[in-house]
Amino acid sequence: MARFVIGISGASGVILGYKCCRALLAEGHNVHLVISSDAHLTAKEEMDNESLQKFTKFQHERLILHAPRDFTAPIASGTFEVQAMGIVPCSMATLAAISCGLADTLLRRAADVTLKEGRKLVLVPRELPLSAIHLENMLKLARLGVSIIPPQPAWYTHPKTIEDVEDFVVGRVLEQMGVKVNYPRWG
Repeated sequence: MARFVIGISGASGVILGYKCCRALLAEGHNVHLVISSDAHLTAKEEMDNESLQKFTKFQHERLILHAPRDFTAPIASGTFEVQAMGIVPCSMATLAAISCGLADTLLRRAADVTLKEGRKLVLVPRELPLSAIHLENMLKLARLGVSIIPPQPAWYTHPKTIEDVEDFVVGRVLEQMGVKVNYPRWG
């Protein structure tokens, strides 16, 4: 049983972060979760009332929810060992802050700690189209070993529903975080 950090920033695709948490918990792992204040606003826009209630009241004995500005949280320290961190979805503001070493929120501090400790960091950027600034920030982070996984479908899996696309993306994210999960693959 390993510990993972999942951050959910204010970009579109909040359901992907929620599904990553659920999948990690289902595999028996501990999850430290940070949801930005903007992510709460995005969730209200993207989720129906029932899903939003599940999201905001998501509880599990191995899930630890941290306040966005709680710098006393254990994930703010490099001495607190975690397997990997994913920011799902990752806004361009969060991505830019991480690429510059700006640790002004717990989410960004945890990412900074993940990088400085040489742990695996996975970002799921959400923006369209991408500007040269976005691409330069992603390149800078990729050169540091960060996995950048845009949430795009794999058409060869012949997805039938949006959930099929979401499950594929979540599988790719978790695999990059070192967790083997079952999801549609090539061949």
